Amino acid sequence: MTTESTAVPSPAVSPAPPVAAARPIVRSHHGDDVEDRYEWLRAKDDAEVVAHLEAENAYTDARLAHLEPLRETLFQEIKGRVRETDLTVPVRQGGWWYYGRSIEGRQYGLQCRAPLADADDWTPPRLEADVPVPGEQVLLDGNVEADGHEYFSLGAFSVTTDGSRMLWGVDTAGDERYTVRIRDIATGEELPDVLEGVGGGARFTPDGAYVVYSTVDDAWRPDGVWLHRVGEPGRDGDVEIAHEDDESFWIGAGFTRSRRYLAIESASNTTSEIDLIAVADLPLLIEDPDAVDSLTVWDRSAGVEYSVDHAVIDGRDWIYVLHNQGALDFELVRLPADDEDAEPETIIPHTPGTRLESVDCLRDFAIVEYRSDGIPRVGILDYTTHEVREVAFDEPLYDAGSGGNPEWAQPVVRLSYGSFTTPGAVYDYVVDTGELRELKRVEVRGGYDAADYAQERLWVPAADGTAIPVSLVWRRSFGEPGAEPRPLHLYGYGSYEHSIDPGFSYARLSELDRGVVFAVAHVRGGGELGRAWYEHGKLSRKRNSFTDFVDVARHLVAHGFTTPERMVAEGGSAGGLLMGAVANLAPELFAGILADVPFVDALTTILDPSLPLTVIEWEEWGDPLHDAEVYAYMKSYTPYENVRDDVAYPRVLAMTSLNDTRVFYVEPAKWVARLREVGADALLRCEMVAGHGGVSGRYNAWRERAFQLAWMLDVMGVDA
Repeated sequence: MTTESTAVPSPAVSPAPPVAAARPIVRSHHGDDVEDRYEWLRAKDDAEVVAHLEAENAYTDARLAHLEPLRETLFQEIKGRVRETDLTVPVRQGGWWYYGRSIEGRQYGLQCRAPLADADDWTPPRLEADVPVPGEQVLLDGNVEADGHEYFSLGAFSVTTDGSRMLWGVDTAGDERYTVRIRDIATGEELPDVLEGVGGGARFTPDGAYVVYSTVDDAWRPDGVWLHRVGEPGRDGDVEIAHEDDESFWIGAGFTRSRRYLAIESASNTTSEIDLIAVADLPLLIEDPDAVDSLTVWDRSAGVEYSVDHAVIDGRDWIYVLHNQGALDFELVRLPADDEDAEPETIIPHTPGTRLESVDCLRDFAIVEYRSDGIPRVGILDYTTHEVREVAFDEPLYDAGSGGNPEWAQPVVRLSYGSFTTPGAVYDYVVDTGELRELKRVEVRGGYDAADYAQERLWVPAADGTAIPVSLVWRRSFGEPGAEPRPLHLYGYGSYEHSIDPGFSYARLSELDRGVVFAVAHVRGGGELGRAWYEHGKLSRKRNSFTDFVDVARHLVAHGFTTPERMVAEGGSAGGLLMGAVANLAPELFAGILADVPFVDALTTILDPSLPLTVIEWEEWGDPLHDAEVYAYMKSYTPYENVRDDVAYPRVLAMTSLNDTRVFYVEPAKWVARLREVGADALLRCEMVAGHGGVSGRYNAWRERAFQLAWMLDVMGVDA
């Protein structure tokens, strides 16, 4: 074990940074003229832009060359903790157990299956990675699919109910547009079906005769749902069975758990509408898209969100609806499928502070996922009594959820569980008995002992009196946090009602074992404390996310957890906007800022409805194009707009990807150029073949995280 040094090292001597040419473009809105010197960097295919990004990468490599030994050490530590040759816990579907394999030295996993030995046995076989599995079939080898490509992402994988055919969708650019193919599993023959340029999540219909998929428009908005007859080449004969014209809505489709209905959902960030089509009627749509009437569960109404599933109880069909109409944290009701005029029956009433998140209806019970006291929870709903039995876990901080439950009639519920200190585990919960069976726990090699680490939650007062939850984890041998200042890594997100839950991380151990305290500031705008927590950190209240993070950082310094010279902040995507904002608000609090695919030029993006996802995003940030007050408010906090020349900025590392369709590379590229204008030590790393999620392949991902960790440890002054 190593400890941190007491002095913060200065950045390595380096060549001069690349200088982006200043080519002013004037942006005019609501009587406000803004001169943008670096907007020309948006021309992705321009050779000068590409050359500038490559120069930025070369400069970053030169500046951080002294960290290469540490990066290699960290990579080997991460790799050394992982059992590289392993199998996932099998999931039962039809007559097969489906599972994934990982093999030492290979970047990507294998999709496999083995035959079911006993139709009455729901206990998955315990498979050993080094023992052959009887009857195993390798359905898809990601390494074969990725051969010859720098980037590979599997965006769809589906097997027919009878197990005879499979489909898979591949993206080799990082732009989240996939090519779907179909294979006969028994013969290995690829069918003529090649569906290009489709969205993620393509799937077979229950009878395997058709494929349902979505497409996206030029702004990368999912706008259409299509039906493809298996065996037909290409998409020429496919039928668009639903289209969403409203640019503020996206559309998608999936089957109810019963496989009786196709649910087509149109939704914005605040409003949804779902149509149900009987699966038995889908073949008619190929001949005539207007031949089938769909059932609209509820017409769209501004601000009303809902999701649905289907159950059969005592022979009657019911539609279960999880909604927020007059119920801020959602309630669950049900409607008879054969009576459109019936009044909804309340099943789980609205309880303020308990955010209902999802309901999955199986044959004999429903799985309910919800959140209370900032912790995700799972319960089992009894169809007769309407009671919810919560699955109990012992730790005060944890992350739990359901997954791997494809069969409608299964008597068990597959659960995942983990915490900051407990490696991820997979359980089966036996509904009849309440027994929780541990099927597998992630192996952490190298002598990991959970007792060596501790976690807790603090409640930090914000300036307006709101208590902000902060989750901490540390290694016990370095003492309790707050006993003396320690290097501290503070993470935040705070948008889209997305919660950052306390899950386990192999890579994080490398920080903790060097004395770093890891903390998550659960700022407003996230979903940790229910819908109100989200509402109070969006639109005209967005600044709360930023000030919450700053207040947490100040509290940690004031109470002796750390010092500004030893604290690094990190956030990605919308959390990258958070990073840019807090760097402007309180640069003196941080030694470094790691911003991953950061949304730091938000105003420019949200002003342009032709850009991907912009119109949809107006419900999260506001519409500055048509509303002068929104424009002024966003301009007051957008990081690129508010870089200051009167402060000393912390060191900045911005990570981005050239093919990211969610946050364009140009945002961090412009931000870094602007930061350098005011003397900031800012670095940019742009992956030239990757998307929003960064590089593909597990070894590549571990190296990327080692790169980031080495930079953060260096900034915190940790002696590796």
